[in-house]
Amino acid sequence: MIPDPVLNVKSALTAAGAQDTVRIFEDKVPTAAAAALVLGCDVAAITNSLVFELNGAPLLILASGAARVDTGLVADQLGTGKIRRAKPDFVLQHTGQEVGGVAPVGHPRKIRTLLDVSLVAHPVLWAGAGDHNSMFSISYEELKTITNAEELQVR
Repeated sequence: MIPDPVLNVKSALTAAGAQDTVRIFEDKVPTAAAAALVLGCDVAAITNSLVFELNGAPLLILASGAARVDTGLVADQLGTGKIRRAKPDFVLQHTGQEVGGVAPVGHPRKIRTLLDVSLVAHPVLWAGAGDHNSMFSISYEELKTITNAEELQVR
């Protein structure tokens, strides 16, 4: 049986006109390194969906698995106040997904999304698909389109 968060991601992909490329694995892939190992790809091609809090609202940053987000740099570029890493309950509330399995899509409501420009270097990206056991593949341009993300240097 496919978990509801994964079904939400599958529905969101097809509703946005993207292919449902969700793959479900027996073993958990909660980190970029674990996912890259299972998928046989560069860790930099893993798209981490990281939720931050900005003035009480969620901010989703789609970042390369090979990099850490520089929240100061992001805040400077956006001209905002401090960006804080969201707590697990905040992430679940706003995405319907647990930390380590958050997808770029499939959330109850639209979340402002930023896309790490370094990901453009990879013809195929892999992103979490709603839980710790699933991932989906997509191109940079398609990911940008279906998430309506703002491109930004995040590191």
